[in-house]
Amino acid sequence: MKGRGYSALPPDKSEALHKAIRLQWISLVVMVLIIVAVGLVAGQSQAMRTAFVEDMLALLPPIAFLLGVWRASKSRSPKHPYGHHRAMSAGHLVAAVALLVFGLSLLYNGASALVMGERPPVGVMSLFGQTFWAGWPMMIVMSMTVVPAVILGRLKMKLAEELHDQLLSADADMLKADWSTALATVAGVAGIGFGLWWADSAAAILVSASIVKDGVTNLRIAVATLLDERATPIASRDPHPVIGKLRQKALSQAWVGEAAVRVRDMGHVFHSEVFVVPAEGHHPGITELDALRHQLCDTDWKALDTVVVPVKQLPSDIDEPFTSEVSPRSGA
Repeated sequence: MKGRGYSALPPDKSEALHKAIRLQWISLVVMVLIIVAVGLVAGQSQAMRTAFVEDMLALLPPIAFLLGVWRASKSRSPKHPYGHHRAMSAGHLVAAVALLVFGLSLLYNGASALVMGERPPVGVMSLFGQTFWAGWPMMIVMSMTVVPAVILGRLKMKLAEELHDQLLSADADMLKADWSTALATVAGVAGIGFGLWWADSAAAILVSASIVKDGVTNLRIAVATLLDERATPIASRDPHPVIGKLRQKALSQAWVGEAAVRVRDMGHVFHSEVFVVPAEGHHPGITELDALRHQLCDTDWKALDTVVVPVKQLPSDIDEPFTSEVSPRSGA
């Protein structure tokens, strides 16, 4: 994304983004292999079929991420004056809705099977002249899927925090929690072997409930971002530290009496508006305002698109405005 005007990232962040892209392609390959393996042994188990669908749904976040990055790499234009970074949030929203819809559908199917008392047949299979219970390969495959999912999840979370990427973070959370899905599926299949016919449907319900939870969580985050909720760090509801940095930088100017900041999370970067009330008797010129804008943009890589708005009075709907008398630089 470097060299694409407003969409440019610092060299270290650009490298992190390329790492994330490579990791998502690796995820797609790994998930396809897992889907094939689970599909081959799923049989008639409701839990296995639900796990199979969940693994297919796990393809959505990486695909949404790759498409979002491609779109966000485009330079801003008169038609898109803020750039295309919101493509990440749009992709996040699409993936979240898909997770929620499919999760609810699977939850209904699992609950229906439990209420109707369906007893899934898990027979035997032969391999290399040996006959064994078909539940064994099911449990082995599901146990093996845990390791790559957890490893990929941890790697993605590290990059998500570095890039301030909500979609990548949500993807990482889903993968890191995949062990519980695999464990529930293994327990459901084992329950069939012990004659507990309801264990399979119960496991399917647990797996689908996990999908619904992922869908609801991702939907809430995606909608909040698209509705211009105050910028926050990954996995936190507190104001993003960049807001305080911009305010402090503005107040460090001798001619600034009061300052307030409004930050819009565009995806990887922010669109920031810094409102300043000049000190009494001072009338800042274009040179001072432009110099302040450059200093603000240099405060943090996410603050690349920042504007300075001189006003007589700060807007009343911005949280925690600071004045020079009580600003952090004055020691208060």
